[in-house]
Amino acid sequence: MTFLSISQALASAQTLGLGRLDAQLLLLHALGKPDTERAWLVAHDADALAEPAAEAFGRFSLRRAAGEPLAYIVGYKEFFGLRFRVDSRVLVPRPDTETLVQWALDVAQDFAAPNMLDLGTGSGAVAVAIAHSAKTSVTATDFSADALAVASQNARQLGADVQFVHSHWFDKVSSHYHVIASNPPYIASADPHLAALTHEPLNALAAGADGLDDIRHIIERAPHHLLPGGWLLLEHGYDQAAAVSVLLAGRGFAQVQSRTDLAGIARCSGGRWDN
Repeated sequence: MTFLSISQALASAQTLGLGRLDAQLLLLHALGKPDTERAWLVAHDADALAEPAAEAFGRFSLRRAAGEPLAYIVGYKEFFGLRFRVDSRVLVPRPDTETLVQWALDVAQDFAAPNMLDLGTGSGAVAVAIAHSAKTSVTATDFSADALAVASQNARQLGADVQFVHSHWFDKVSSHYHVIASNPPYIASADPHLAALTHEPLNALAAGADGLDDIRHIIERAPHHLLPGGWLLLEHGYDQAAAVSVLLAGRGFAQVQSRTDLAGIARCSGGRWDN
């Protein structure tokens, strides 16, 4: 059919297995309308779709049905009240990671002029959200030049003062910090859940047999880059809080603790370096 009504287009997407919200957001994207106009779709459900919009919506729906993240299709993701540009070069920011950002902002208040580092920045979501909220400069690293290109664009567009360093974890980092935050890969390499994440970069997801290889590396080296009383804060998997806490305590961190996400799951663990 050359011209579909809005209601027919949404119904056709649902036959592909798309949820109503995803279908509505994709249709608004095809129409060039903001994602706040869902009520407009309801009020105009009998309106005909022009052929270009119908064709675009069909393409978007097939991509979503094949498992591609909605954020990659529409080109953005909301995180910590900010809109980040994302594509297949970076992970899609998750709401769970807002726990890490808030914790970093909380501990940063203990320092008059906090010096802060985000390891493995990806889209820049953590670093930009911290810099934007705290009105401070943040340093961010990533091993992927492609990811740094995305993160740099986000920092510019959102007016955040972030200094980017092309580095594998601490390799090119020479300064010392009050707060080091990281959302590193933490999925076990054989975890069956990876099959549902094939559209996202694998090197930003998996970290060895138990998913803790990168976390071990960061915990081991972080004290060399922390100022006295500085904090290391790490996001991890839903069932890894105990293991990460043991690693932190074993390295000599004090006040080791975890914070829960909105679902009540221990999502981040960290400790203070007092040595």
